Amino acid sequence: MLVAPSILSADFGILAKEVVAVCEAGADLVHVDVMDGHFVPNMTIGPVVVQSVAEVATKPLDVHLMVTDNAFFVELFAPLKPGYISFHYESEHHHHRVAQKIRSYGISPAIVINPATPVSVLEEIVKYVDMVLLMSVNPGFGGQKFIPIYDKIKACKELIEAKNPDCLIEVDGGVNDENVRKLKEAGADVVVAGSYVFGHKDYAAAIKSLKV
Repeated sequence: MLVAPSILSADFGILAKEVVAVCEAGADLVHVDVMDGHFVPNMTIGPVVVQSVAEVATKPLDVHLMVTDNAFFVELFAPLKPGYISFHYESEHHHHRVAQKIRSYGISPAIVINPATPVSVLEEIVKYVDMVLLMSVNPGFGGQKFIPIYDKIKACKELIEAKNPDCLIEVDGGVNDENVRKLKEAGADVVVAGSYVFGHKDYAAAIKSLKV
């Protein structure tokens, strides 16, 4: 299992140190939540802060857009060369166009769906992305309680195997050492963990516990 600590739960007063610490502790990706206050009822960070993160991160950035104007934010963050940029199915009318735009910058596109959105909406777009991010909480805030989506992961895995076998499945929200093994068994490849990692006194131990 790949682990992507979410800096939403980091101490922003020492953000650079936090990013270095999780990279050294064994993170595979650094998850960056970008919220615009419109698509979700919260606002987070822009490219100036993320540039500082990119400068110290030794692992690829995994930028998760929770915004209404995806194309605009792709252009803002593409110069930072993250490994992935993911955008929400629910916030976009032109999914293929945005995925193409992300890939044109040499970045892997990913599509996200909320807990109440069925996997069936991914039928066509899954062929054009490198990762599907399944939310196991409602987006907008860190530290929420995990919503069991095991059957949804299995359904997504079946769709991916039929349409795009190289596509990864990422799960975001309430992930910890108690549910990660079941997430893997259902078909998840990557887990996002914010409060579980950054709330742990030993980042390396927390990340290791998720690498099942």
